[in-house]
Amino acid sequence: MRPKVLVLFKMKSKPLEELKKYCDVDLLVYPSKEELLKVIAKYDALIVSPLNRIDGEVIEKAERLKVISTHSAGYDHIDVEAATKKGIYVTKVSGVLSEAVAEFAIGLMIALLRKIAYTDKFIRLGKWESHRTVWSKFKDIETVYGKKVGILGMGPIGKAIAKRAKALGTEIYYWSRHRKEDIEEEVGAKYLPLEEVLTESDIVVLALPAAKETYHIINEERLKLLEGKYLINIGRGTLIDEKALIKALKEGKLKGFATDVYEKEPLQESELFEMGWETVLTPHHAGLSEEAMEDMGFQAVKNLLAIFRGEIPKDLVNGEVFKIKRIDEVKML
Repeated sequence: MRPKVLVLFKMKSKPLEELKKYCDVDLLVYPSKEELLKVIAKYDALIVSPLNRIDGEVIEKAERLKVISTHSAGYDHIDVEAATKKGIYVTKVSGVLSEAVAEFAIGLMIALLRKIAYTDKFIRLGKWESHRTVWSKFKDIETVYGKKVGILGMGPIGKAIAKRAKALGTEIYYWSRHRKEDIEEEVGAKYLPLEEVLTESDIVVLALPAAKETYHIINEERLKLLEGKYLINIGRGTLIDEKALIKALKEGKLKGFATDVYEKEPLQESELFEMGWETVLTPHHAGLSEEAMEDMGFQAVKNLLAIFRGEIPKDLVNGEVFKIKRIDEVKML
C-alpha cells in the first residue's frame, strides 16, 4: 500500500510531482488546527512549513503518522518530544536556505542603515525633497562600509552572512556555541565571547536557532551593551525579549532594529509598527526565493521517502525515536 501523505502548504510543483510518484498525496493549505484535527488520523506522513504548528494535540490524534518532514531548517513549530514518544520520525532540511537567508540579512542591513524602506514610503507620499526633510531631521543615515559586524551563530547561514559582509568592507566578529576555526580562516572572522561581540560591534546579526540555551539570548541586560548600535534578527523570534527590545527602541538606546522573525507569529499588532525610521520589518520570508523553495521541497520529499524506504536521512531531528520504533517498522516502500 502506498503511503498517504498530507502537505500543509503550497509546495513547488516539481518536488510535489516527485512525491506523487511514490505516495498518495493530499494538499490542505494552511489549515486551522480544527481542520487538521478532523483529517490527521488518515495519514502516514506530513510535510509541513514553519507556519504549520504541529503540537501535542495534533500528534495525539495522528493514529497512523510515521513521519513529519518539515520544509525548513528550524523545527520549533513541531512538538518533537511528543512526536518521539509516539515513534514519529521528524526531519528538517539543511544547507538549502543559507545563501537566500544570508542575502536577505545583508538586504536588511543595508535597508536599515540607509533607511531605504522608510524613504520608499516617504516618496510615495510625494515628499521628494529628501535632503531638506529627511537629512535635516534624521542624521543617522550610514554606510555599511567600515563597520564592525558581529554575528551570533556561525553555522552555514552565519558563514554566508560573514562572506557577504566582508565583501562590503566590514570587520567580522562572531560568537557561536562552538568555535569554528576553519571558518575564521576562510572568512577572516574573529571569535570573541558573546558579551564582547555585542560590545565591539556596530551591527549585530542574530543567526542562531531556537533552543533552550538561545531563548532570550538578547535580554534587557545585553541590550544595554547594544546602546548606539544596530540589531538584525534572521534567526528566530524567541532569541530576543521583545518587551525589552521595544523599551530600548523607545528610549533611543538602540539605534536601529531589522527583523524577519517575531516571538509570536503571525504578527498582527505590535508597538514596532509605530516605529518607522529606526526599524525594518518583514514577515518571515528571508528564505523565500524560487530557487530555495524548490531545493527545499526536494529535500523535504527526499527525507520523507528515505524513511519509508527504511533509510535514515542525515537531517533526522530526533535520533532517540529509534528506542520507540525501529526504522524497519515504519518502512512502506
